[in-house]
Amino acid sequence: MILVGVDGSDTSMRAAAYACGLARRQRCRLVVTYAAPVLTWAWAIPGATSMLLAAHQELETELRAEVQRAAEEMRIPVCFVSRRGDAYGCLREVAAEVKADIVVVGASTQAHHVLGGSVASRLVRLGRWPITVVP
Repeated sequence: MILVGVDGSDTSMRAAAYACGLARRQRCRLVVTYAAPVLTWAWAIPGATSMLLAAHQELETELRAEVQRAAEEMRIPVCFVSRRGDAYGCLREVAAEVKADIVVVGASTQAHHVLGGSVASRLVRLGRWPITVVP
């Protein structure tokens, strides 16, 4: 079982494409996971919560459709999982639940990850699954 995390970024979509190809070659199931962020600060701005929730719902719908299209095209079994929370926590939980053999993620492009570590580096430090980071 291959798990890939997506968030709509270029690197996560490249990771999804890589994971699709790997699942096809290995003839195994692909689990695509989207972690919708928790909006802890949005309550301070009137109307922000509903706008951001709608935007995340729209992104999830688009990602689900793109994943389904790619899976049908490549003829691989796929499951789309959506969770609310930070990407690291969601990927860790889903990987444990589905007993993932490998986790594929896109490389982080955010500068602040130098301090706290990227999702990929935190998963590597956990040491439970092989991690493939796609640039």
